[in-house]
Amino acid sequence: MKFYMTPGSCSTGIHIILEELEEVFEAHIVNLPAGDNFKPDYVAINPKSTIPALVRSDGSVLTEVPAIAYWLGRSRPRAKLWPSDLETETRLLEAMTYISGTVHGHGFARIFATPTFSRNEADQESVRALGRNIVVKGFAILSRILGEQPYLGGDFSVADPILFYVAFWADKTGIALPANLLAHYRRMLARPVVQRVLREEGYNPATLGKSAE
Repeated sequence: MKFYMTPGSCSTGIHIILEELEEVFEAHIVNLPAGDNFKPDYVAINPKSTIPALVRSDGSVLTEVPAIAYWLGRSRPRAKLWPSDLETETRLLEAMTYISGTVHGHGFARIFATPTFSRNEADQESVRALGRNIVVKGFAILSRILGEQPYLGGDFSVADPILFYVAFWADKTGIALPANLLAHYRRMLARPVVQRVLREEGYNPATLGKSAE
């Protein structure tokens, strides 16, 4: 398989899943700030110009974080990274969609890609403030979803690296996490695979998880 990713982005969640599954894949870096996602060779792979993209062994391409995570977990049952009961499965899909679509797509996107939402510089601070409000509300909802469980589905699953990437962004941007989400974030940071992925993407795991309180 070929995995198209940007270090420190939402693709980090999929990167973790691939490594947890011990998959063999080629990693291809897409430089978003440089606009590589709009270059013809990448558009030919993913016309959405988004990351990540996963080219499977049959040549077909998967995009969208929840879809890629679901396929990886569901298609590899021996790894037990996807639940077998319908209710837990449905709830994990619900959580991943909310993380990707709302916390990321409406919240963090306004913080990281503010000009996309307003070309007027005078409005951009209010756009960023709205983004932070959406993120904070989102984490409160995710905190209720997680509850006292160690992981979103009780046991570790492909949904947890998806929660991890937005918690990682909160850490990097100084947004406080509810206590149980902070515990989940630190639990993820302690996983050897997560530490390895972060190092591969240019981060020092030892410096993380300290400022998210």
